[in-house]
Amino acid sequence: MSKIVEGLKYSESHEWVKVEDGVALVGVSDFAQKEMGDITYVDMPDVDDEVTAGEEFGALESVKAASDLISPVSGKVVAVNEELDEAPEKVNEDAYANWIIKVEMSDPSELDDLMDAEAYKAHIGE
Repeated sequence: MSKIVEGLKYSESHEWVKVEDGVALVGVSDFAQKEMGDITYVDMPDVDDEVTAGEEFGALESVKAASDLISPVSGKVVAVNEELDEAPEKVNEDAYANWIIKVEMSDPSELDDLMDAEAYKAHIGE
């Protein structure tokens, strides 16, 4: 059974969002990292890049597959998790402790389109 953290927002494409001081931390869910297997590379945008909700912003690569990362929110990338360049397996170790990007949201109301923990549990059938 996958770990699902209360208080986060989740997208249908298995990204999570945690908002801290108006900035969205974005990562992938425990379910997603388990489905992918051992993650070998995290492709991330650059700081100051714009991301758009529902559009690709990067990718995860594992020994089994590659999977696009879909942004759950729109805005400007204000930070990328550079630790994942050297140690992409950190996503496997704790998907919720290892965010991928931080986004200064241009439209916080987009969060209303995302699922809470209960809805996400139902979405993945757990």
